[in-house]
Amino acid sequence: MTTWDDIIAAVGVAVAGHTDDGRRELTACWERTSEADYAQRCVIAHYLADLQPHLGDEVGWDEQALQAYPHLTDEDLAPIGIPAARGLAPSLHLNLGDGYLRQGRLADAHTQLVAGLAAEDALGDDGYGRLIRQGLAGLQERITAKETR
Repeated sequence: MTTWDDIIAAVGVAVAGHTDDGRRELTACWERTSEADYAQRCVIAHYLADLQPHLGDEVGWDEQALQAYPHLTDEDLAPIGIPAARGLAPSLHLNLGDGYLRQGRLADAHTQLVAGLAAEDALGDDGYGRLIRQGLAGLQERITAKETR
């Protein structure tokens, strides 16, 4: 069984620059969850995506995170300091849209951008909210540039 403390510790390893170790620890966390552990799986997959050396694997983990997301409640994410599950949606859509764009899947990237922008109002006026808004704006610019070629 994976605990939030296990996940936070594994993310900390990855954030400290130990990508391979972080990926191994998060993968072990994933393997100790069940299919019904939606909140943990969403968060683990969200972080695992960023630690993948291959784009296809990154997109696969981003898709896993987004598949778990609809099952989340605000209470599920409270233990890790996320007050509202809806606040995670823009980041999930941003990451998946970015991966799709880098794969050349322009229509899929656009779909994710639209979904991310639709949930943008859930972001706070803080560093995280500004970061995700900037990411969505950047994704929009890159999609527009590809569409006009």
